[in-house]
Amino acid sequence: MRFKIPYQKKKRSEEDLIKEFTSSGDLEVLGELYSGYMHLVYGVCLKYLKDREESSDAVMQIFEKLITEIPKQKIENFRSWLHVVTKNYCLMQLRSQKSKDEKFREWINDPAIFMENTIVLHPIDEDRTDFEKDLADCIERLKNEQKECIRKFYFENQCYREIASTMNLDENKVKSHLQNAKRNLKICLDEKNGQK
Repeated sequence: MRFKIPYQKKKRSEEDLIKEFTSSGDLEVLGELYSGYMHLVYGVCLKYLKDREESSDAVMQIFEKLITEIPKQKIENFRSWLHVVTKNYCLMQLRSQKSKDEKFREWINDPAIFMENTIVLHPIDEDRTDFEKDLADCIERLKNEQKECIRKFYFENQCYREIASTMNLDENKVKSHLQNAKRNLKICLDEKNGQK
């Protein structure tokens, strides 16, 4: 009597999976390719980002990045290529965080921007659930140039020089608009807080 050997799906090579994904864009194929490396990607992210939650998020972000990156590249060795992609992603994250930290320090250390004799920072630092709605409302009430400066500085991460250039203003004028905007936002937010 002959026994039937159960059919086992042949494991496809990385090269085949890359080719298939590049031609079809099938995310299941990419998932098959990526799943064997997720623990390595997580390990690299943890080494650079030093945060488990951020590293877990990064594993998913990098998967999404591969959707657009793989078709554009000629990949000889997927493992080493993925390592470089992961490392670069982490360095960009760290650079972005450093930029935010520097922006905050620049704000605090600039006497033209930071309100003098202010012990509490700004209502922007308060932990209030309704804050975003109130802030958006108060920003809308600002004069146009103040509103534009606040948006570019805080939400588009532009420095004084960039704002001055795009708005065709002197850098000191930008600082003045930001200082006035910040004072007006504080008054507006304090009023709203008093009404609650």
